[in-house]
Formats: sequence, structure tokens, C-alpha cells
Amino acid sequence: MSAPISDLQAVAPSSVIELFEIQLVTAIHGASTTYRFHPGTNAQTANGSVVFGGLTYSAFPLEVEGLEYSGNGQLPRPKLRASNVLGAITSILLSLPQGLEGAKFTRIRTLARYLDAVNFPAGNATADPTATYPAEIYYIDRKSAETRDFVEFEMCAAFDLIGVRAPKRQCISNICQWVYRSSECSYTGTSYFTENDVATTLANDVCGKKLSSCKARFGATAQLPFGSFPAVGTFTV
Repeated sequence: MSAPISDLQAVAPSSVIELFEIQLVTAIHGASTTYRFHPGTNAQTANGSVVFGGLTYSAFPLEVEGLEYSGNGQLPRPKLRASNVLGAITSILLSLPQGLEGAKFTRIRTLARYLDAVNFPAGNATADPTATYPAEIYYIDRKSAETRDFVEFEMCAAFDLIGVRAPKRQCISNICQWVYRSSECSYTGTSYFTENDVATTLANDVCGKKLSSCKARFGATAQLPFGSFPAVGTFTV
């Protein structure tokens, strides 16, 4: 469930807990490691870890600003600023040839009353790992500053990254984009045709990527694979 808004309207509301995740992307960084942090303290030891949903978030001095949305149509570009006094962030960057650019950043917000029981000396009967406010997801766009004291990153929405557009796939009339006999194509029959839709043997079986190629295999009145042949100018993500 989501954390009820009424919890914040109580006379003595529970504290709002911020948890941060930075997940690497295998295609960019060569690994899918997820780093989990929280900027505060827990109920047992100062500067200790916080456990939520069975996942451990390490205490780390960091801050995020600019997450607010405005009505002027401009997408937010938040900034993540993390302490670098001990060189921890620099060490991570040195292990990644491409840097942290492209990594997925997630802010999770919940209330202290929903944290796992291990965070409290006497346990916690109200622990609930599903009680969160909507997650806020961004991607690290660039490193904007790096000093001995801190490292700062600028983040953006998924389709605000350089080289990324929405929708991602353009569909063109009468041209099928599925790989022949793939799960998207879904054709598994034993009727074989040439590129020009002429009956042939398995050795010469080639799809012409046209509507007529689908009709030859599935039949003129059969339901064709979804999204194969949209009208001219339509798009799908």
C-alpha cells in the first residue's frame, strides 16, 4: 500500500524517512550494482544503517535538491550532492570508466513507523515495506562538480538524456519490424515463402516484412501480430 496522507496530518506525525538508490546499468557500466544510502540516523545507533523491506541503506552524508515540479512545462533537473571527504565517491568513479552517467537514481520516501523491526530496540509492530509514497526516478546526466569535500551530479528525467527520444520506436506503414519467427512475430508454421511471398522450402524461407507476407503465413482473415502494421504516421513506445 502507499503511505496514507492522513499519517502526515496527525497531531504528532511519524518522521518522513528518505532513502536513496543508485543503480548501475550493465550496458553502460558493465555491472548492475545498486548502492543504497540514507542521509540520517537510525533508532539504535547514530550514523547506523536503516533497513527497509529487508534492504540495507547505509548512512551517508548527501543531499538532493530541485526535485520539485513546476507548472511552467520545464522538467526538473535535480542535483545530487554527496560528501567526498573520505574519497568514497571518487573511488566509485575511478572503478567506472564511463563514470556514473546514465545510472538510475531513485528516491523512496516512507515514515519511520513503517521501517523494519530491526531498526528499533523493541521491534516495530507497524513495519510495512509497501507503505511508501510514489518513488521519484531520475537518471544521472553529468558530473557537475568534484572537490575534496563533495561530488555533485546533475540528474534528469529518462527522456531528457542526450540521445534519448520519446517515443523510442517509429512505426511505418506496411513494414514489419519484428524479427521473423521471434516471439513478437509469433509465426511458427510449416508453410514457407520467399521474400516475394511465393511458396518455397524451409531453406529459402524469408519474410518480406510486408502485410502480404503476414497474410500468406497467417491467412488473409487471421489476427496479425499486434503493432505490426499501424497506419502511416502513428507511433508506439
